Amino acid sequence: MELDLTGKVAVVTGAAHRVGRAIALELAGRGMNVLVHYNSTAPEETVRDIRALGVAAEAQQADVSTAQGVEAVFGAVMRHFGRLDVLVNSASVFPAGRLDETSLETWQNALDVNLTGPMLCTQAGASLMRQNEGEGGCIVNICDVGVSRPWAARAAHGVSKSALWMLTQTAAVTYAPEIRVNAVMPGPVLAPPGMSEARWAQIGQDLTLLGRAGAAEDVARAVGYLVREDFITGALLPVNGGEHLKW
Repeated sequence: MELDLTGKVAVVTGAAHRVGRAIALELAGRGMNVLVHYNSTAPEETVRDIRALGVAAEAQQADVSTAQGVEAVFGAVMRHFGRLDVLVNSASVFPAGRLDETSLETWQNALDVNLTGPMLCTQAGASLMRQNEGEGGCIVNICDVGVSRPWAARAAHGVSKSALWMLTQTAAVTYAPEIRVNAVMPGPVLAPPGMSEARWAQIGQDLTLLGRAGAAEDVARAVGYLVREDFITGALLPVNGGEHLKW
């Protein structure tokens, strides 16, 4: 059954810009009120654009790799909206570097933000969703191609995202049947700042079976699908033009 999201409440971490912003706008477009989490990027434009869709939006700054930051986020959602129905763990760091050149600081930061943060948010979010009088809720984690193969050039990032997929499955088992937990595996969907259009097009051609890059909105629609469909849990949805097979 496709769920009606009108009037429901979502927390999207890392929602001020890039893929997180696209996800927040997608859920808002389906009638959800959104708490926009951010760490350092100013969220005013995202909040304004969500409100322009006719729903409510509030922003909360926090470092969600810490217990204090997570407490701030979920305290804010209850303060502003009084409930939680959907959590999207999108906040992430993307460090480069092979394993033999990765410092302990880089390694720990990747694990803190990409794995410990989603774990803490999952615990806090699920606790609130269980208060929804039998309605439960849904959690979606944003993984990437590091789930499907060793990523030698980004060792810390790849390992942390692979572990995030295992966290997704563990949470799906733990919180069933009230709460569904799924993951999306994006590929090349958003060019790094400063990259030329020609270079980005070449990357899409080289990395994917479809021979082209995608867009952040492709990921956002996939998240929206997983949130709406109530018979899907413990699933990983690739949104990468077949990148996971081409490798």
